[in-house]
This record gives sequence, structure tokens and C-alpha cells, in this order.
Amino acid sequence: MRLNSPKLNLIYKACMKASKSLIRDFGEVEKLQVSSKGPGDFVSSADKRTEKIIINELLNAQPDYGILSEEAGVINEKNKSNRWIIDPIDGTSNFLNGIPHFSISIGYEENNEIKCGLIFDPIKNELFFAEKGNGAFMNNSRIRVSKKKSLKNSILATGGPKFNSKKKNLILEEYVEISKKIDTPIRKFGSASLDIVNVACGRFDGFWQRELNYWDIAAAEIILKESGGYIENFELQEKDLNKKNIIASNSLIHTDLLSLITKKNIV
Repeated sequence: MRLNSPKLNLIYKACMKASKSLIRDFGEVEKLQVSSKGPGDFVSSADKRTEKIIINELLNAQPDYGILSEEAGVINEKNKSNRWIIDPIDGTSNFLNGIPHFSISIGYEENNEIKCGLIFDPIKNELFFAEKGNGAFMNNSRIRVSKKKSLKNSILATGGPKFNSKKKNLILEEYVEISKKIDTPIRKFGSASLDIVNVACGRFDGFWQRELNYWDIAAAEIILKESGGYIENFELQEKDLNKKNIIASNSLIHTDLLSLITKKNIV
């Protein structure tokens, strides 16, 4: 793999180590112990084990760096200048139901800016990574966004809403509104990080989703930017800065897609 950065090499090492047990667990998914952590949101023993392996690897190398992770929460909270953003399994529901579409996502943030990130789909063996200023890659190949300019002819992806979302009606109305404007049905695969890197490599032309967590999109953000795409948090969540309303695109259809999402001010 074309990994020249010490940070990317460290992330890669942690990811590969964690993915070995994750693949084994996926092969025995029916035997996993599953515990509820809220309506519609589940975490498996595999999720926790994967996270532990990643965190241990990163802390062994950089014991004073901060960490924000889905299960462990915040570690080394005082270090706000250097921290790892981790989602051990993005697409947990897919994983638990034996659907081979999920990923490990790890980003490195420095002074509130994502500097590099890596997303690994262990079942398809697709490794997406990028570092600021050095381009984006899938395995050993450089990736770039599509050149499609027409929203009508675009392939779009989205996710949500969760059943307990207070904005469920808004999210569904947006889905219907956008569906009317494009020729191809919208894709819903259940992993935001993979949806965004699929925009980065030109498979999709755009993606949007409300109420995402920071760890869902941190690594994907730098990968999309380095592939020539554009990503933004189109509606700030003042009560929870880790919650994101994301639109990501090849940049050419961005304005048209954004206008369909923000033209209604429904709460």
C-alpha cells in the first residue's frame, strides 16, 4: 500500500490488526452476543473488541493523544490538538444481520482539522485512505470524483432516519423531494463512511444524511476532499457539536442538491 505518512502507517497497522478478528466475528455473526444501547441502535461484542484493539494500538504509539470513539467516548480529553476519531464498525446493523457492507473508519484530527483518514471494507478488501495535500487512494490506485454535472442523471445515496428521530418527517420529505428530481432510484446501503468514499471514487455522485455522528464521517471527509469532492455540514447542531447533517458530492452537483435539502425550513 502507498502509505508514506507515519500517521497513516499507524492507522493502517491498527486497522489491519482489528480487521482480522472482525472478519472472524462476521463469519460467526449468529453467535454474537448483542446488547441494546438504545432503540434502533445496537452494539455487538465484535464492535467493542474491534474498538479495543484499535485504541490499544494507537495509545501504545501515542499515549498522550486524544481519542473520540463510538463506544469508549473521549480519552485524554485535555489533548484537543491531536486526536484520533474512531468508528470501529460503521454499518453495525448490516454486520449483525450478515450483510457484507460495513467498514472500520479512523481519522486523525489536528487542531480541529482532519489531516488524514482511512476506511477499510474488510469483506470487499477495499482500503480507502488520504492525507491532506497528497490525494486519495483505494488500495494502490488514485481515486477521483465523477465529472457528472446534471443532478437529474446522478446516482445519489442517503441513510436514515432512525425510528426515534425528531426530524423523521423532514428526512422523509427530503427523500421524496429529491427522488422526484432524479432519474435513478436513491441508494441506501447503511454505512455513511462507505457511501462518502463511494462518492470519492466516482461510484456515486452525491450523498446526504442528517443526524450523523462525527466518527461516522471524519475519515471519509478528508478522502472525499482529496479526491476533488466537496463535503459540508449544512445545518449546525448547536446542542451537540458531534452531530452532523452532511451533504457530500462531486462538487459539480453540490449547489443543486443542497437547494433541494435546504429550501424547506421544517422542524
